[in-house]
Amino acid sequence: MGIQDMIEGKKQWRGHVARVKALPPDYRIVYDEIQRYLFKVGPVDLVDGDLLPGLVGFFEEGAAAGRGVLEVTGADVAAFVDELIKDSPTYADID
Repeated sequence: MGIQDMIEGKKQWRGHVARVKALPPDYRIVYDEIQRYLFKVGPVDLVDGDLLPGLVGFFEEGAAAGRGVLEVTGADVAAFVDELIKDSPTYADID
């Protein structure tokens, strides 16, 4: 990975963080908890994949439609996340 790749990755991450900060507070709280969980046990390709940006897009659509975050994820957020990563190898699988 060259310096240009690192710079581009940092720009993309900052854009991602800006999108998260623009979410309504309830969505932001749930997103932060999901991200924390995924960073602990999540997919091996989490950083390079499109899971987190896709999740933000999903949350943006739900917020734009006027739906509450638990209407979008369901009451069991952990089950929602586990369903998202069910077919992805995780660090827990490797260990």
